[in-house]
Amino acid sequence: MSIDYLSKERVIELNLLVLIIIKVKKADTHKVGNVSKLIKVLDLCKKSSGDIYDKAIILFKGIINEHPFVSGNRRTAFLATKLFLLTNDSKFGIKDDSSKASIMLGIREGFYSDEEIKELLKNGKIREFRR
Repeated sequence: MSIDYLSKERVIELNLLVLIIIKVKKADTHKVGNVSKLIKVLDLCKKSSGDIYDKAIILFKGIINEHPFVSGNRRTAFLATKLFLLTNDSKFGIKDDSSKASIMLGIREGFYSDEEIKELLKNGKIREFRR
């Protein structure tokens, strides 16, 4: 099965879209802070072994943790991962609601294992994030 990967330009465009649509703070700015970090994440996604969800985890966590954008990294990671999975005819189980904000923080802080994130991406199920 051939996999369609997101381009650097597409992910940058997604960052602009999420900041226009979901502006959380007045200071939210569409700007790539470190393009090499974004390229690194996209290359790791392409080169990794495993199934489509293993690759999606790399994309999801990578954008969140590498922080290539000045603003909107978690929102961009969410949208990019959703687009990646749906483009490749795979299920995206996360509901578009406010409960994902704490989950995204938990991912950034390394609270969840890759298996837990895979279950989230497939079926929308994950344990509650607690600090």
